[in-house]
Amino acid sequence: MHGHLKTRPGVFDPDEVRILSAALDKAWQSIQAGGAKFDTDAEAEAVRAILAKHIIETAKKGERDERQLCDGALAQLVASNLGTAPRRDRA
Repeated sequence: MHGHLKTRPGVFDPDEVRILSAALDKAWQSIQAGGAKFDTDAEAEAVRAILAKHIIETAKKGERDERQLCDGALAQLVASNLGTAPRRDRA
């Protein structure tokens, strides 16, 4: 989270950064608890980046509820995966 926030200095105060970081940690824990497997460390980092970017963008709009930030990031991840999932031909 801190890496993503470095590109946006001064946007959030320390308490807000704590909330955003906690939301990211909870989202990541949820993914791990769900049994998600990643082929590479880069793939895992890409997923964390999607979560972090969504949390930051949502917080920039004023959201500060940790659960809302976490849940929104997870929903965004699911939506992005659905958009890139291979389509099956229906017979």
